[in-house]
Amino acid sequence: MNLLGEGVQGRLLHAALVEQEEYEGSEESSSTSTTCSRGTQAPAGPTFDVPYFRYIDEEEGVEAGEEWSNSSRSLSSTEEDSAVMSCDRDAMGSRTPDKILEQLLDHVTLGGPQETTMGKESDALLDDFLLTYLVFMSTSDLCQALLGQYPSTSTASPAPHKSYWISDYQSLNSKPTYLSKHHRGNEDVKDALDKKRKVLHLVIQWTALCRDFLWADEHVKVFIKNLYRYVLDDLHEHPSLEKDLSESKTISQEPQRESKEVLCHVHLNMVSYLSVRTRAGVAAQGLLEAVAKRVDVPAEDLVLVAITYTGGRRLLQPQDRLHSDWLSASRRLHVCKKDLSEIMNPFTDNGLVQQRTVCMLSMNTWEVAVALTNFAWTIFESIHKQELVSFTFSRHASSHHTVALTLMLQRFNEVQLWVSTEVLLCPTLCKRVELIKKFIKIASHCKAQRNTNCLFAVIMGLNTAAVTRLSQTWERVPGRFKKLFSELETITDPSFNHKAYRDSFRKMKGPKIPFLPLLLKDITFIHEGNKTFLDNRVNFEKLHMIADTVRQIRQCQNDHLGSYIIQKNSPEVRVYIDYLHIIDNQQTLFELSHRLEPRA
Repeated sequence: MNLLGEGVQGRLLHAALVEQEEYEGSEESSSTSTTCSRGTQAPAGPTFDVPYFRYIDEEEGVEAGEEWSNSSRSLSSTEEDSAVMSCDRDAMGSRTPDKILEQLLDHVTLGGPQETTMGKESDALLDDFLLTYLVFMSTSDLCQALLGQYPSTSTASPAPHKSYWISDYQSLNSKPTYLSKHHRGNEDVKDALDKKRKVLHLVIQWTALCRDFLWADEHVKVFIKNLYRYVLDDLHEHPSLEKDLSESKTISQEPQRESKEVLCHVHLNMVSYLSVRTRAGVAAQGLLEAVAKRVDVPAEDLVLVAITYTGGRRLLQPQDRLHSDWLSASRRLHVCKKDLSEIMNPFTDNGLVQQRTVCMLSMNTWEVAVALTNFAWTIFESIHKQELVSFTFSRHASSHHTVALTLMLQRFNEVQLWVSTEVLLCPTLCKRVELIKKFIKIASHCKAQRNTNCLFAVIMGLNTAAVTRLSQTWERVPGRFKKLFSELETITDPSFNHKAYRDSFRKMKGPKIPFLPLLLKDITFIHEGNKTFLDNRVNFEKLHMIADTVRQIRQCQNDHLGSYIIQKNSPEVRVYIDYLHIIDNQQTLFELSHRLEPRA
């Protein structure tokens, strides 16, 4: 089940990777493409586009290319490790999943892999493959190839349980699936046993690496359950598989999933909404009471209405459950009075607007930053490394695989819009100046709390055109706040491929929250600058570069200081941050800006 509400103005805001400019020589020179690890530089031109903002590499040329190659960690941590492991990666490769798996299993070592250099290299190569296989093959293809590499116990024909797998798997995959005949000859019993154990080792590593992530795929469920059955049947002939059986038994059990949080958009009018942090499947009455408390209106005076883009309306009953699959892309939620009139109009309801400003000005900036970081961390810690690969290469086909990452990107956009909304809804000049000062301090506190994602969102919210044009307001901001704002802007400066940010983030101790759009941009640069296949073989050096970038998520989530500890803050601030009021209409924001400071 897709846990993100798809109604509420249609759908989530997706970060889109836009590659608009061509670079010379990427497809013409085979010598350039073959040196895809160290020799290939990123194309100087593609931009990373997130709704409501665009970052463009302003500095092009050799300096930008060199900085990208240094800062995106395209190679392993040490030159010695890279030199040793590159030989294994160079030996790998083929276009067919069966051949790729066969070569990969030849490199797998059994028996205390952590204690030998060869074992460490094997595990590193396996980790690269399991993190990035989506670049060139689907999960269903990998399941099929793994089954084909598991030797049959019968040399004459597949065992009955193998036939059961074929029909079961074909019903899910809707295309013919054949068992490999490579191992059905007169294969030595020991070699067959080793191959079985290697397949199990790979599957155990795979499920341990991304267990919750995999169980969302029906092909994986069928594959793991049937593979466990095969191992159980082979136990009589190979008693030494008992240890592997005990490990595979744990992975054959589907993990219990908790009801995950979602960001539900509840519109107050046609141009603004509340971003409500709630659980998937929340009852309409519970959501209505939470919204009523936030807008300071009695719940009995309000109703929830689902409005389609064609104009149809449906009044929701208190017991209705708002599952994400119910809120389709053609509907959005509105909360309104019982006569179906709007709750708050940003141009006329000055009383409510003034009350919101007073509430924001009364909050402690450190506690606001803590609430933003706590909220961001609850999402960030649930992001799986493979989500970055799935989002970049196959997000349209498997959006349920990128729930947490998509939620994090959506939250980024909302924080940015919230900052602009709060400033532009403040009607008086002196209070508007105080608000800008508060947001500058909040951005500084986010940096101190190692939350660079929110740091970027707040600074970019203050840098929107509708806010920066308020010259009278900015003139009255004290010099020390302008200086602090300039220092924070320097960190978010995209020049030289975000050199200032990369240097600053590298010095931060973990755990820490990175600027996620930049990681996605790095993966795209690696993908666009290096061919997936070279001479009809998979380019494993490219996969290693992508895996190295993806592994930064794991390093940030759990560094040497351990996992992030949720900090305490006041309930009032937490509720305020959990229910952000956002105007997402750019024209409305500009109209508010011109009302505050008309054009001369």
